[in-house]
Amino acid sequence: MASGLRTWVCVGILLGSLGTAWGRDPDRVIDVWPGMAPGETTKNAGVPIFRKVVEKPTTTRIGSITHPTLSFFEPPADKKTGAVVLILPGGGYNYVVVDKEGSEAAEWLNAQGITGVVLRYRTKDNMSTPVWKRPLQDAQRSLSLIRAQATEQKYDTKRIGVMGFSAGGQLAALTTTRFGNREYAPLDSTDAPSCRPDFSMLIYPWQMLDDKTQQLSAEFPITTQTPPTFLVHTHDDGSTSLGPIWFYARLKELKIPAELHVYQAGGHGYGLRSVSGTAIHRWIEPAVEWLKLQQIVPAPTNTESESTK
Repeated sequence: MASGLRTWVCVGILLGSLGTAWGRDPDRVIDVWPGMAPGETTKNAGVPIFRKVVEKPTTTRIGSITHPTLSFFEPPADKKTGAVVLILPGGGYNYVVVDKEGSEAAEWLNAQGITGVVLRYRTKDNMSTPVWKRPLQDAQRSLSLIRAQATEQKYDTKRIGVMGFSAGGQLAALTTTRFGNREYAPLDSTDAPSCRPDFSMLIYPWQMLDDKTQQLSAEFPITTQTPPTFLVHTHDDGSTSLGPIWFYARLKELKIPAELHVYQAGGHGYGLRSVSGTAIHRWIEPAVEWLKLQQIVPAPTNTESESTK
């Protein structure tokens, strides 16, 4: 069996085994890179590494990824707005949480008429410095790839955003601020479109604070070209909310549209799920209103508003 075919057979088996955990299956799955990803010598789509027995519903974590892929979740044709969000799940760069911080977010976006695209970026290899470089390469390539397919897939190239959770939130912040320089040499025509997201949603982003200065890390160079950003964090999160606060303050200083929500309780790693005794799951409500403000999703007409009273 040819190596390329063998790889996709393995991908198909893995995706099939995750169908229940993911909810509905993705509409399509494509490679991020032609051949090997930059610097890689293998094409591993990843393997499930563990599940916590106490989690209900369970959460699927995929590790050992050297061959990144994009899973596309499309809204119904009559609801499709042309907007797209690249979803970057968390996992500390050790693994990718493909359902709680991936497909579940995609299905929520689908309800808003937005295409959700879950990136299984490359996981930690114990060699890369900084650890986010390989995942950032994957995210930058993915945004250009989505734009390169815009005509065929009927996407709006001016409404392509990024959304990240935890370490994926950090990665989304890097993608939001470091688009001016690609972390890899362009390979082909797919890299011609911009890798700048048009908007960004950072959900409990991990480790954005400089330990020495206790201010926003210099790894996030916010400029007047940084896109509008929506941020969510909690007061009781072990990864401090001060990083997102400094991120927001810099956006405010540069007059970039932004919105910050810090909830008192909810902890970390909740995705769109509820946490007992908290209202953290309701962050999606202001998120929808913010998407309307940015004209990513249409606001209801006066007639529609009246009909809901």
